[in-house]
Amino acid sequence: MQSASRIRMFTANTWRLGIKELWSLWRDPAMLALIVYVFTAGVYTAATAMPETLSNAPIAIVDEDRSPLSGRIASALYPPHFTPPRMIDWAQMDPGMDAGHYTFVLVIPHGFQRDVLAGRAPDLQLNVDATRMSQAFVGSGYVQQIVMGEIDEFARHERAAVLPVELALRARFNPALEPSWFGSLVEVINHIAMLSIILAGAALVRERERGTVEHLLVMPVTPAQIMLAKAWSTSLVVLLAAWISLTFIVQGVLRVPVAGSLPLFFAGATLCLFATSAMGIFLATVARNMPQFAMLMMLTIVPLEMLSGGGTPRESMPDIVRTLMLAAPTTHFVELGQAILFRGAGLDVVWRPFAWLAVIGTVLFALSLHRFRRTIGRMA
Repeated sequence: MQSASRIRMFTANTWRLGIKELWSLWRDPAMLALIVYVFTAGVYTAATAMPETLSNAPIAIVDEDRSPLSGRIASALYPPHFTPPRMIDWAQMDPGMDAGHYTFVLVIPHGFQRDVLAGRAPDLQLNVDATRMSQAFVGSGYVQQIVMGEIDEFARHERAAVLPVELALRARFNPALEPSWFGSLVEVINHIAMLSIILAGAALVRERERGTVEHLLVMPVTPAQIMLAKAWSTSLVVLLAAWISLTFIVQGVLRVPVAGSLPLFFAGATLCLFATSAMGIFLATVARNMPQFAMLMMLTIVPLEMLSGGGTPRESMPDIVRTLMLAAPTTHFVELGQAILFRGAGLDVVWRPFAWLAVIGTVLFALSLHRFRRTIGRMA
């Protein structure tokens, strides 16, 4: 009976402390604005402005050949990657590029189709406005790929040559290779981990700066209750914001299909939040004030986002980096998040990341609790 009473008291204190954290967050307009921004405008802008995306790049064509092949090339350059090509002459090319009307101008010389059918290698000239750096870098490859594909298809058709092997490409999970599908979901996954670290750590730093930690020390609460209260309240806020973002921004505004089970994804997110909240509290015990905590956040969040497999595949990383990042909870959260949301994986596929998150979360919580007790002991 006595142990049951202690458990009820422990749970009640943890609940009340968590409610106190929610009220503190409600009275913090800066944190509320950050939460709203990252899960709405942050997700939308990241999804629609992926670096490898080419959208409505202005292009013109100087067609001196005026052959079926040149017309075929012109018709292959169409939205959404390019604007409908404008047919111009040599005299219009330089003034148009100087005025910024065209990012690309493709010059098709006279006799181009004749030379292609004769087996010669005629040159095409592609003029690029390099001041539009992102479009110039990505678009040059797009133009080259499209033009070479049309030339190859035209030559094979005219020569009636049939190759013995033909590669049939089928893109799974994202048939149109739409970057916003990938970018929006990855941003939600990254923001879940980032915000939990910020909210949990900032709450503790704010209490130390305002002197309210001393109030907690005279109350019948333990460091474990204080940490668990911050963890559950932070997790509740982040999970709610993530659900709203997935429902209204990702699926509603961006029209991104979610293949897997959202309850299973949020179960994994809860385990990740348990680990990252403990990480945020650990950083808060190291920092003495909010500016120091912000600097530690930069040193922590940037490597976690870059090396967890969200922006760059882990297969492309050195072996030592891949091994070290297995200790990060975000690595396993990104793995299970992509498997569930992109590929519709079930628990039989993602049970390993779940297990890793449970182990890493327990270890991080124990380390943070030890550090938190030492910090409180020095303050008492």
